Amino acid sequence: MNAKLNHADWKALAGEVRFETRAFIGNRFVDAAAGETFATINPATGETLARIASCDAADAEVAVRHARDAYERGDWSRLAPGRRKQLMLRLAELMEQHKNELALLDTLDMGKPVTSSLGDMAGAIGCIRYNAESIDKVYGEVAPTGEEALGLVLREPLGVVASIVPWNFPLMMTAWKIGPALAAGNSVILKPSEKSPLSALRLAQLVQEAGFPEGVFQVLPGFGHTAGKALALSMDVDCLSFTGSTGVGKQLMQYAGQSNLKRVYLECGGKSPNIVFADCKDLDAVASNAAAAIFHNQGEVCIAGSRLLVENSIREEFVERVLAHAETMQPGDPLNPDSFMGAIVDETQYKRILDYIRQGVEEGAHLRTGGEAVSPIEGGLFVAPTVFDGVTDQMTIGREEIFGPVLAVFGFDTEEEALRLANDSDYGLAAGLWSQDIDRIMRVSRRLQSGQVFVNNWAGGDMTVPFGGVKQSGNGRDKSHHSLEEYSELKTVWMALSPASR
Repeated sequence: MNAKLNHADWKALAGEVRFETRAFIGNRFVDAAAGETFATINPATGETLARIASCDAADAEVAVRHARDAYERGDWSRLAPGRRKQLMLRLAELMEQHKNELALLDTLDMGKPVTSSLGDMAGAIGCIRYNAESIDKVYGEVAPTGEEALGLVLREPLGVVASIVPWNFPLMMTAWKIGPALAAGNSVILKPSEKSPLSALRLAQLVQEAGFPEGVFQVLPGFGHTAGKALALSMDVDCLSFTGSTGVGKQLMQYAGQSNLKRVYLECGGKSPNIVFADCKDLDAVASNAAAAIFHNQGEVCIAGSRLLVENSIREEFVERVLAHAETMQPGDPLNPDSFMGAIVDETQYKRILDYIRQGVEEGAHLRTGGEAVSPIEGGLFVAPTVFDGVTDQMTIGREEIFGPVLAVFGFDTEEEALRLANDSDYGLAAGLWSQDIDRIMRVSRRLQSGQVFVNNWAGGDMTVPFGGVKQSGNGRDKSHHSLEEYSELKTVWMALSPASR
């Protein structure tokens, strides 16, 4: 099943795939307590794929109870690190065996190109493996005391972790959240987006097959204002990890304050600047990267390079090159491995993107390409790659996160002006800069108000480096050993020692 597939193969597989539609609670697949369901729709065709169990507060309460019982029993929290490692590696093996199916589920659910989904699967599997291998390599500390005492610093799991994940990278974001939380010994309740629940429910089947103890991992499909809110307000959830909009992130922090002061880790919105200096190397390659930085995944990317800042001396030539590359990145059938862009996730987001485009035109930005809906598949939700030039920091499209294939181009004359434009944002998730001047690279990297800076690349990195933002882009970090630290608690043990006999 893992052989390279062509367009016809993917279409055939899509006709054969079966969907799990029930919640996974207490190691069983069950309907929602109230019997409610919601439709998950293929945005490339408008077809209803399945009706999914719509969980609410009653289901959340049951799931939290199972998670707490599992934690207290120690089935996972006190399981030998080597055994936890084996089970997580087994899960990664099963994900590898079913990676085509998992990729297909994400493509059908949210419209992303299947080639992109396969890349996500590689990232998700790598994340589970990385965290599994980390389990028996994280040590506590011995404090530097005198002979009269022994000071130990232990790392313990937090308890029950609720992970609320977005729809744009459904399974990869899931892995980023649950990987370190499980590795640290916590019980995890996953609330997938109602726009993309299918791969999470398939993952639950693989967790069950891998032999995880009951209650250690559960999946609660449903809406944010029902299932998500209930988890955030629960007095028995110890940690809430969220990726999504800044507005929802703020609301979740309020819920934490209204309940038990649970830890809240947020990865929220972005309006990332991508700065191109005139001394950059290979202008065409940089332009290709700049186009991909915004049009990959239909622009539905938290770190999308949506603000392109170009030094004015090369701006005209550079924008022409970006336009040429944008022309090659048109949306197509998500099941075609050759499609660079797919469908917009749902009608709400589709209309939102088109509204922003209209607003850009009304506010005086120069529409250079795109700006309209296209129809590679009848009934689908597709938007052409769109480029606005002459954008200012007062325009809405230059300040607000659109989450679609819309690029806003700014010009600048000096390094200071570039920094002012880049940092003039509520967000600080990612930033990029292109230059051959190492002194400039170091100066600008240090002064950019961003959780991550990509130099002469966009979106580079692997599991060894943390991912997250500053300002209203959030406060947590996914990936690397730093994420393991977030899902564990420090405990100090101070042992008084009897004085040595003399």
